[in-house]
Amino acid sequence: MDLLNRNALIFGGASGIGWATAKALMDLGAQVVIADVSTPSENSAALYIPCDVCDETQVSEAVRRATETKPLDWLVYSTGIQHYGSVVSTAVDEYDLVQAINARGAFLACHSAIPVMRNGGAIVLVSSVQALACQEGVAAYAASKGTLEALTRAMAVDHAKDNIRVNAVLPGTVDTPMVRSSAERFSGADGLEQTLQQWGEDHPLGRVARADEIANLITFLLSEKASFITGASYRADGGLLAQLAVRL
Repeated sequence: MDLLNRNALIFGGASGIGWATAKALMDLGAQVVIADVSTPSENSAALYIPCDVCDETQVSEAVRRATETKPLDWLVYSTGIQHYGSVVSTAVDEYDLVQAINARGAFLACHSAIPVMRNGGAIVLVSSVQALACQEGVAAYAASKGTLEALTRAMAVDHAKDNIRVNAVLPGTVDTPMVRSSAERFSGADGLEQTLQQWGEDHPLGRVARADEIANLITFLLSEKASFITGASYRADGGLLAQLAVRL
């Protein structure tokens, strides 16, 4: 798959799934721009633009800089934070922050990017299986990911006439800095690695995903091999949602 001369902008591309996607696209010959509050954890050929997705001006500036030399072909929104709590225990400002980063930031990115995708293109929003089925205590996070699901469908319908495809990816548990931070919080005496292993065992495949495995799906959805796919949500969850919670 030759992606030479394609221009991709990845919000949240400095680490985790976003960084794995950036590397995958660069390996295939694409030009990649990373917009993130953090610098990439590794040196790369990607252009890095500091960007707080809560700030509309910074988001629009990231899009402007990413398209200074060529139109935008692909947009990936992989920025997100996790917060634990019910609607009772979650403070209003905490809920607002999760929505601002996970959902409103995606809106801002697409709001600025779609008008400059002059040759058409593809967008992938990184959602979560928690948009479809929830564990306890993830009210704000699940709500934000559900918003991405609805936004994906709406944009796919609105911008099909512009030759822009929009899809969502719904990972299960993935070995990323965010997941490791959560595992450390809940690890207790078991330790982080043991906790990650236990979480992996909840998936029928028996392990958590690698970030590059999710990046492979994102790369496919951006490519012409997915040219008739839009408005869809793809689970990459190791079989997590295929199983019943009841065990025999």
